[in-house]
Amino acid sequence: MEANSSREIEARNYLEKHRIMELLTYLTSALLFFRPGSLKFFLGTLTMEMTEMTGVSLKRGSVAVEDNDSVAPGEAKRQKVSECCPTKGQDGLENNSLPSGEKVPGPPKTAGEGKKNSDPQSEEEGEEDGLSEEGEEEEEAESFASMMKHGLTELDVGITKFVSSHQGFSGILKERYSDFVVHEIGKNGQISHLSDLSVPVDEEDPSEDVFTVLTAEEKQRLEELQLFKNKETSVAIEVIEDTKEKRTVIHQAIKSLFPGLETKTEDREGKKYIVAYHAAGKKALANPRKHSWPKSRGSYCHFLLYKENKDTMDAINLLSKYLRVKPNIFSYMGTKDKRAITVQEIAVLKITAQRLAHLNKCLMNFKLGNFSYQKNPLKLGELQGNHFTVVLRNITGTDDQVEQAMNSLKEIGFINYYGMQRFGTTAVPTYQVGRAILQNSWAEVMDLILKPRSGAEKGYLVKCREEWAKTKDPAAALRKLPVKRCVEGQLLRGLSKYGLKNIVSAFGIIPRNNRLMYIHSYQSYVWNNMVSKRIEEYGLNPVPGDLVLKGAAVVCIEEDDVNNYSIHDVVMPLPGFDVIYPQHKISEAYREMLTADNLDIDNMRHKIRDYSLSGAYRKIIIRPQNVSWEVVAYDDPKIPLFNTDVDNLEGKPPPVFASEGKYRALKMDFSLPPSTYATMAIREVLKMDTSIKNQTQLNTTWLR
Repeated sequence: MEANSSREIEARNYLEKHRIMELLTYLTSALLFFRPGSLKFFLGTLTMEMTEMTGVSLKRGSVAVEDNDSVAPGEAKRQKVSECCPTKGQDGLENNSLPSGEKVPGPPKTAGEGKKNSDPQSEEEGEEDGLSEEGEEEEEAESFASMMKHGLTELDVGITKFVSSHQGFSGILKERYSDFVVHEIGKNGQISHLSDLSVPVDEEDPSEDVFTVLTAEEKQRLEELQLFKNKETSVAIEVIEDTKEKRTVIHQAIKSLFPGLETKTEDREGKKYIVAYHAAGKKALANPRKHSWPKSRGSYCHFLLYKENKDTMDAINLLSKYLRVKPNIFSYMGTKDKRAITVQEIAVLKITAQRLAHLNKCLMNFKLGNFSYQKNPLKLGELQGNHFTVVLRNITGTDDQVEQAMNSLKEIGFINYYGMQRFGTTAVPTYQVGRAILQNSWAEVMDLILKPRSGAEKGYLVKCREEWAKTKDPAAALRKLPVKRCVEGQLLRGLSKYGLKNIVSAFGIIPRNNRLMYIHSYQSYVWNNMVSKRIEEYGLNPVPGDLVLKGAAVVCIEEDDVNNYSIHDVVMPLPGFDVIYPQHKISEAYREMLTADNLDIDNMRHKIRDYSLSGAYRKIIIRPQNVSWEVVAYDDPKIPLFNTDVDNLEGKPPPVFASEGKYRALKMDFSLPPSTYATMAIREVLKMDTSIKNQTQLNTTWLR
């Protein structure tokens, strides 16, 4: 008993220390990057935290600095680029995709789209540059502090049950983003590991000289020509050393580095010039050139992308910026979380491995490798799943508790709930918007997205919402937004164009995938609640009336057939017009829930075809594959507890652990099929609420 009590006290002390270390991390960032707003906020928060913990009021300037080194090496740094990269937009920082108030996920608008004047640079790109990092940091801090008041909990979205009987214990998830590593499982069933940075040998590739033959001034002029940033129709570059080889390298450099430009050689007053120009007007901007790609080579360069602390679309947006191409020439099989280290396969149309590999010299926290040329792009959903390596730090469970929990995960699995990410992080959950869409309540859809809401938001969003509430003038509210690629900005632009009496068309301006995200969120909300009811009513055994998959068909279990199935075979439907429902009490529960939401379960077709729900089936219990684990002891919270792919490429030895240490961590590996949530597997192990709200209260780093 005394040992357990001592361990609990030690864990509590660690959590309190972790809370202060986290605040000091932000404080250090504010000091390093000169963000007065962030500094003011965190000094105030730190004072309150320390006063609460010690009962002593602290004045500014009296903060102890002994924990300032708690900023994890490499994780508090801004992304940097070397001089080998373009001079425009080199900070490498993007706004993160969030359900509301941030840029809309999905491929960004390409240059020239939707613009009537001669400037092809997208309106969104210009707006993004206008948002200062100071504002982002300050608002992120405020959002973090407000999660406890306004965030969703698991109970709010129907996540209430567990499958195992072991005693739960606490642990810190994603204390460092490097504690959460995701490797994609490719079409061939193999786990994707970055293992080779070399470029495939191709005699038709240009030489390395293409990256150095042009001066910085010449690159600047060519970029302005490529992006139509001035009135020039061509750029002439004098060939100083007039040889055929030198001219060839300059031609190759311009065509390779500035897609959309063509070149020709001209004699001017006895001197040779390479003249760059647009061959096909503005439509030629950043389009791959068909005639310059060898016919013997596959049209798509496939590669593995290793990235740290950046989501997939932000990463592609950044790569496209440095390659000066449109983001829509990239394809991938699935999106990956931001706050993690991830490895996934990407394909890009008619960009050489040589150009891609050159980015390894330019970007931090990215590595591109395992290059190959193939005939086809990648498609969403083609992946076989994901393999996760997760560290839960400062666990309080005994070795026996950990063993019971992990054996249960391996043998039984976990409830296949949709995780908290599915429902957004703001005061207005995405499923509420989805429900209003399905109800055809368009005024409510508009109100839910645009109305003022509780909880901290970015300052410009608060002003935008206030303006909307006061005037109902979409143009006036839109002027308050420096970043118009967010959902609110898209909707306001639509309302400005179509008027308040045509909200359906206005809402249609938002990209289709993002509109569908709302109704899929509602389906997930219903599914979570119904699965909890199913397990509460019938437990963890199949019963007559449950649904199972037989090949491509779904059948109902008959009384005589029950013993032929296990709980791992049972599926439940997401509501729609093309599904059947269980033939027991849960069928009526579906009907009651949808009726309470003013929806007709027998008619899930919508007046607008996009919003008609066909439905789908989802297994209620998932058993992870390739499950392994170990408990390790450590003293320093900042040290990594395993090697990444990049560490292995660099030849770093794996960490060595002592038999005893100040803290204990659970390192776990497991594989999951697509569309399942690792946080739900971890929830089953810890028996802990994984919502941002609860994680914030537990002083852990929020999940995303």
